[in-house]
Amino acid sequence: MNSENSANSKSMKPSIKIFILAASILLAWQGQAQQPFKLDSILQVINENNPMLKDYRFRAEAMTNFAAGAKSLMAPEVGGGPWMFPYPGAKIGDERDKGQIMLSVQQKFTSPAKLRANQSYLNSKAGIEKASETFTYNELRALAKTAFYQWLVLEKKKKVLQENEEIIRLVLKISRVRYPYNQSKLGTIYKAEGRLLEVQNMILMNDNEIIQKNILLNQLMNRPKDLRFSIDTTIQYQQFVPELVDTAILAQSRSDVRRIDKSIQSMRLNQALEKYQARPDFTINYNHMIPRGSGMPSQYMLLGMISIPIAPWSSKMYKSNIKGMGSQIESMKRERESILNELQGMTSGMVNEINTLNQQVNNYEKKIIPVLRKNYETLMLAYEENKEELYIVIDAYETLIMSQSQYLDTLKRYYETVVYYEKLLEK
Repeated sequence: MNSENSANSKSMKPSIKIFILAASILLAWQGQAQQPFKLDSILQVINENNPMLKDYRFRAEAMTNFAAGAKSLMAPEVGGGPWMFPYPGAKIGDERDKGQIMLSVQQKFTSPAKLRANQSYLNSKAGIEKASETFTYNELRALAKTAFYQWLVLEKKKKVLQENEEIIRLVLKISRVRYPYNQSKLGTIYKAEGRLLEVQNMILMNDNEIIQKNILLNQLMNRPKDLRFSIDTTIQYQQFVPELVDTAILAQSRSDVRRIDKSIQSMRLNQALEKYQARPDFTINYNHMIPRGSGMPSQYMLLGMISIPIAPWSSKMYKSNIKGMGSQIESMKRERESILNELQGMTSGMVNEINTLNQQVNNYEKKIIPVLRKNYETLMLAYEENKEELYIVIDAYETLIMSQSQYLDTLKRYYETVVYYEKLLEK
């Protein structure tokens, strides 16, 4: 029996170790999942996992792979068959009239300059896909940052609403205690109860908006949409000082402008490729004939051929293509100029808007809300000492709430404007 118990205990030890290990991994995973997401972490996950960005990476990889074999020659052609055979039933007077068996090998040689031009053109298309990836990531990054900061403001708003709920409950508690002693009016109590229900309803709406931001960020990170997480709400408001930028800086920082530059470069390389179509290609053909009759030697034929692409009926196509590409290049130049001109105007206007919002947020934080809060607390203290009416306290409270709501709306607009400004500059 002792040996059996020892054997059972030995067999149970590995399973216990496995259970403990699995439990520790699960707890570690849960602890990691409960950690608030920082903005940098969200952007990193988007950059790594978003399907749209992966699409552009695979496209660029495909173009690179296409370019790797662009300098290869055409495959050689090998053939064989009867040569100068008499028809069945024909009379053959001489052994040499029996015909021959022909073996043929042919190789086409394309101009090396044309092959290099084709490779350069395909490599340039990979650069366009990479620029498109950067442009798309800039759009997704701005969308994620906007959702993150909106969520951050919603969390601040939730704290304000919960604080307001506690204040109204306190006011209601005091009013109901005083009502039997005619120190509080019934209408005022009903008004406070209605206000409490409104605040609770606003908390529900606020929670729903937070879930919507959660779903949007999950979508951008390519995660399950019902996966709930929290964000880092310790971010403090910091004044952002925008700067006016000139066209040269915008041209270097904007990915859509760089994409146009890559497209212009690619089109010019395609033009160069079309110009090389005027260069001839060479073909070598070797034929070996094996006679069927006796007394006739084996024979061969070696031919060298050259194309004549400068012929009028063949040169019209690539000459027209070159002109058409020149027009497309000029069109892209005008598009580039238009984008930079529009960006210059937009950034100039947004500098003033951000500075104004900065001033408004500072006024709310340092002047307006502290004064209104002090006014409300003074009236609340007077009401607790039965020196003030409840409706006056509620009016002061509603003024404070309105000011806090305006502050949060201004803060939200400030974050959104800063994100849009950074999107224009692609910071």
